[in-house]
Amino acid sequence: MPCLAARRGLPWLALALAATLPIFPQQPPDNFRWVNFHSSKDQNIVVWVTRSLAIEKWTAIREIGVEYDAALVVTSDRPTPQSAPSTDTFSVWSVSLTSHIVAPLLTGAHLRWFDWERFADGAQPELPVLYDNCAACAPSTYFTSFHYDLRTHTWTTRWMTGGHGVPVWNAKPPSGLDWSQVYAVMAAGGGHVEMCTWNHFDYGKSKPPEDFLYAYDQDPFSGLGRSVELTGKDADAMKFRLCHGQDAIQGLERGQDSPLCQQYIHAQFQRQPVTTPPANNQGRSVPPGHVPIGPR
Repeated sequence: MPCLAARRGLPWLALALAATLPIFPQQPPDNFRWVNFHSSKDQNIVVWVTRSLAIEKWTAIREIGVEYDAALVVTSDRPTPQSAPSTDTFSVWSVSLTSHIVAPLLTGAHLRWFDWERFADGAQPELPVLYDNCAACAPSTYFTSFHYDLRTHTWTTRWMTGGHGVPVWNAKPPSGLDWSQVYAVMAAGGGHVEMCTWNHFDYGKSKPPEDFLYAYDQDPFSGLGRSVELTGKDADAMKFRLCHGQDAIQGLERGQDSPLCQQYIHAQFQRQPVTTPPANNQGRSVPPGHVPIGPR
């Protein structure tokens, strides 16, 4: 990533502190709006979407967002009429408003919406979300964002693998190791943000611990979502920023209070400056303008 490459060769701690920029929510695109189910002006859209989804599995339509000729639709599905609302699962769809073409985008539980953000300088703002993979279980939590694609005239998601977005939290780590997780959406300079994750695997005495750090944003040239694995000084800078958490979006961060982060922050502030004189210093240097005393 350009912003990370620029950091190479600089003191990572000072740069990490300098990178703590304020994050302000972006305004929605001018052509986006949420449909009002009670407004007579929006009834044609509600009817169109309902007919388009008639053959799909859902209990209720929760949200309809419209931009240009496509609707971002959220439906919920309740297992039985007697089931509690907490057992609902959701599905997100892209529904064409010029044809009845429907594209499923996402399925899960406990969908959480956040303010519009940009993931590349000058790009259109997007709707970031967190969600779980199940309702009544020890869930895994994922992150993605929704945006309107001008090329395909549809809504779409980012960083999808195997039907899910970025994995940011696992409530049931595997046995036999100590797995620490930290994530945050943070300012990346230039007015855009990036999702950053840190997974630390401690295997005890069986083998050395491992760290995996990734940053997720939008490629400014192709417009596609991208992920970059961080190593070396870039990884050290990101560890500090993740654990410090000053430039993280509220609600889109977790793990900053973990023992891993507390130990890491403490270790960085315990570092002492190097005061050892250089190896070629033989005690003969004197301050400028000082006349040495001794035999000539």
